[in-house]
Amino acid sequence: MSTLNLWQDPFADVEQLVRTVFGTAPDRPQGWTPASEVFREGDDAVVRVELPGIDPSTDATVEIEKGHLVIRGERRQQTSEERQGASVREMRYGTFRRVFRLPEHVGPEDLTASYDAGLLTVRVAGAYSPPKPISVQIGVGSPAQKSVDATATPSMQQSSEEHREEHREVATSGSPA
Repeated sequence: MSTLNLWQDPFADVEQLVRTVFGTAPDRPQGWTPASEVFREGDDAVVRVELPGIDPSTDATVEIEKGHLVIRGERRQQTSEERQGASVREMRYGTFRRVFRLPEHVGPEDLTASYDAGLLTVRVAGAYSPPKPISVQIGVGSPAQKSVDATATPSMQQSSEEHREEHREVATSGSPA
């Protein structure tokens, strides 16, 4: 009578055969994807990413690229232990990249990041607040004309004044300009 092993993966032999014949897929990511969460705290968004075993000063970056928050880095972790006279070493490594869309009105000055006990926290200040309108002061007169007159040579100023005078004559005579 044979015994049934419930812990064996029935497809492990097939996967091993495929890897032996074809190798690993070249477009398969060779890194890891750390767990993350995004939540609201008032008008701020808080992004938390689990990054245990990394040195945040050398192994991780937080950047803004084309309106996205990009967190990337590399995990390099090695452990060694002696078991029954044999040395056992484990190495876990890989690159990671997490991308989160930012609201259009958020800039680099709105982000703060901290790392504590394997948890990277990025606060996006004002992410949930409505964008503030940007007021533009309206000046009187034509700023383009004033800047041309200010930098023009005397002959250019004269031709510009003649052009304005011709424009006034056309406008007062009722003819289309």
